[in-house]
Amino acid sequence: MAKNKLSVCVIGLGYVGLPLAIRCVEKGYKVYGLELDRAKVKMINRGISPIEEKYLEENLPRFTFEASTDEKVIKKSDIVLICVPTPVDEKFYPILEPVIKATKMIARNLKKGALVVLESTVNPGVCEEIIKPIFDKAGFKIGKDVFISHCPERINPGDPKWNVTNIPRVVGSFEKRGLQKALKFYKSIVTGEIRPMKSIREAEAVKIVENSFRDINIAFVNELAKSFDKLGIDVKDVILGASTKPFAFMAHFPSCGVGGHCIPVDPYYLIERAKQSGFDHEFLKIARKINNSMPAYTVEMLQDALNEIKMPMKGTPIGVLGVAYKANVDDVRESPAVKIIKQLEKYGATPLIFDPHIPERSTVKNLDELLKKSKAIILVTDHTEFKTIDPRTFKKFGIKVVIDGKNCFDKNAIEKLGILYKGIGR
Repeated sequence: MAKNKLSVCVIGLGYVGLPLAIRCVEKGYKVYGLELDRAKVKMINRGISPIEEKYLEENLPRFTFEASTDEKVIKKSDIVLICVPTPVDEKFYPILEPVIKATKMIARNLKKGALVVLESTVNPGVCEEIIKPIFDKAGFKIGKDVFISHCPERINPGDPKWNVTNIPRVVGSFEKRGLQKALKFYKSIVTGEIRPMKSIREAEAVKIVENSFRDINIAFVNELAKSFDKLGIDVKDVILGASTKPFAFMAHFPSCGVGGHCIPVDPYYLIERAKQSGFDHEFLKIARKINNSMPAYTVEMLQDALNEIKMPMKGTPIGVLGVAYKANVDDVRESPAVKIIKQLEKYGATPLIFDPHIPERSTVKNLDELLKKSKAIILVTDHTEFKTIDPRTFKKFGIKVVIDGKNCFDKNAIEKLGILYKGIGR
């Protein structure tokens, strides 16, 4: 590991900041981590990852760094990376307070000539309209006293191939010197392509476009699923058929809902900012409406299935397989499971919850206990532990209905056992 003369401070040690800090250590930088969660800081300083992620669990013990709750570590840093959350509120309005607070901390403690990079996902205009004025007010001249860039994070938890070390990135800045500094830094830690953007606003727009693209395509297949349920067509089979076309088609699959820190959140940043400029993103709003409807639609499928076998929803124990928003991670941000559980409770059902990756959110000790106590199940998260369940296990425990929210069970095998199966668009 070659030593680097520069020091880096990573603000926010979550799914984005923690792997980034580790990678900087690996590449020879002196690293400081700034995090408000004291329990998380203690774990990191002991070399223990607070997040279930293979890359973190393997590399944090090898590439340790100083994590702190003291903002004064910023004073020691030549490069400061902002990796704080950018969620939305109950009305889907962007919450930028974490970015604002982090920027103000930096302005109070900035080392003159430092490079500040915002990695958090924001709408176009945030760096110009919110971040720059904070430094202006503090008396810093952009391009001389401080260099500001934006390199939107790209992270895919649980991905065995793509991680912080190799995912290509884009970088934008206010001026040429800041851009060159940011490019040099990212080229030193990432093996993938680092693409310079013509402006910082373009860089901000890139991440919003990436995730809005996925959201729109998922909404399309979710709507197809609802349509094909009426038409008696297996949407999964159709998508696989369409995938045989070697050009101009990209497969997306329906499910019980869209979760995570990006796809169900980022489009709202563009929707709200465009509204301020007088443009109405009708297409994005429709996609969000469709995807937000899927948890309720999944519970409606369960209701219909129970009606078929003359079993009431009220008082019936329903097993919920998974709380995490995606397979094999312990992240519940924007997980459709939360909405599904609330919907079950609304109808008077008794949800029993098990997630092997998030035991603290489980209401039973193990899968066998859940199946033993349940009359029907909803698969919400396609963890490996769930995808490998032998259908005969459902029969053994007397499960009457299987709602496959990820379309990953063997439909024919389950139906042959006399169990009522319903998938999303199947």
